[in-house]
Amino acid sequence: MKRRTVIIIILIIASVLGVFVIQYSWIQNMILLRKDQINDKVIDIAQHVADDLATYKGVSPSTGIRPFDLDAFETPLSYSVAQRYTTQEIYEKIRLQFMAQKLDDIPFEFGLVNLRTSTFQRKSSRFEDQLVDTVNYKKVAMPVVPPSGSETESLAPNEALVILIPNIKDVAYKSLRPNFIMAGALTLIIFSAFGVTLFTMWRQKKLADIKNDFINNMTHEFKTPIATISLAVDALRNEKVQRDVTKLSYFSDIIKEENQRMNRQVETILKAALLDRQEIELNLKPLPAHQIIQDVADNFILRLQEKGGALELRLDATNDQIRADEVHFSNLVNNLMDNAVKYSKENVPPRICLFTSSNERTFTIRLEDNGIGMNRETVKRIFEKFYRAHTGNIHNVKGFGLGLSYVKSVVEAHDGHIRAESTLGKGSTFTIDLPLQK
Repeated sequence: MKRRTVIIIILIIASVLGVFVIQYSWIQNMILLRKDQINDKVIDIAQHVADDLATYKGVSPSTGIRPFDLDAFETPLSYSVAQRYTTQEIYEKIRLQFMAQKLDDIPFEFGLVNLRTSTFQRKSSRFEDQLVDTVNYKKVAMPVVPPSGSETESLAPNEALVILIPNIKDVAYKSLRPNFIMAGALTLIIFSAFGVTLFTMWRQKKLADIKNDFINNMTHEFKTPIATISLAVDALRNEKVQRDVTKLSYFSDIIKEENQRMNRQVETILKAALLDRQEIELNLKPLPAHQIIQDVADNFILRLQEKGGALELRLDATNDQIRADEVHFSNLVNNLMDNAVKYSKENVPPRICLFTSSNERTFTIRLEDNGIGMNRETVKRIFEKFYRAHTGNIHNVKGFGLGLSYVKSVVEAHDGHIRAESTLGKGSTFTIDLPLQK
């Protein structure tokens, strides 16, 4: 089972890494493809605008739209685009083409250069600053040539339209951002699914271990009273025992006691199941917490005295009136004290200290012991159902691992809080806060 789990985990991790590599490759290819598409569109824009501007150069100044100085008609500059269009007019032509290509969110700079003099006769405000930045800006240059066969073909000066755009890779990435977000979301869903799968596998393994521990503990808990009852029944069949009333009563009491013990174990399991499904109805009423604690403590004095231990009660709460279920609250205190006795050190007299305190809203119970204590991992899990610290195949401590789970369920059912502190080899402390009766 363990080997199969490792293989499944390796396959899942390999699949996740494969998906990540494919996604990364796909993103890179999309960026390159988008970069080429934008580059081609910008070239088309430059070509279209250059052709539009060149149509003027094919028209004689005497038939042009704008009036010109007649003395300047014979000069080459009379046929230049720069004299016909202002910077803003050229900018608008380019902007409209960017919009037509659905690239209106891409910033650009432009310039109109006279190739004979290498001077820019029309240019946008930041054109020259960006012209020298060949690393971050892409430059597209397109000659503005009069139509072939036009009357001004040989007279017009050589001009070119230069368009600068930002780093195409960044532009491509920005235009593909919705696709990346969707791809990232899908990848996250896949990773989450794999994570949930791994967590479920780990959880199932954990539950399987808990189930095995529970079965082992339950088998041990029931085998002892069953064996005792079996021996007592065999003894009752003995004629000598049957004639002795004292022995007959003795063995009958053993059978009854062991039967009650098994009933208590069954009730414990059933109560835990009902609390987990929240099917137990609490009989809440005002209760004097100190009186109940005192009654429970009295039942433990004999057990502690047998082991040479001691119980210290310091009921210092100024207000002990809580709204609780008497039976479950009594069981709560009983389970905590019972754990303190069961998990005491060998050859060390158990010592239990129970303190109470209160403020305006809360009644607090603090129980300390000098038992075997717990490590950090155990402290984190002691309130889990069926959980018990591993002690190998030793069953010197009885129970199903339901006691503290039951305690936590009861505390939370009363709108309270419980926390545990412990040091391995030094003992444990449990603190319970319950709301006071209003």
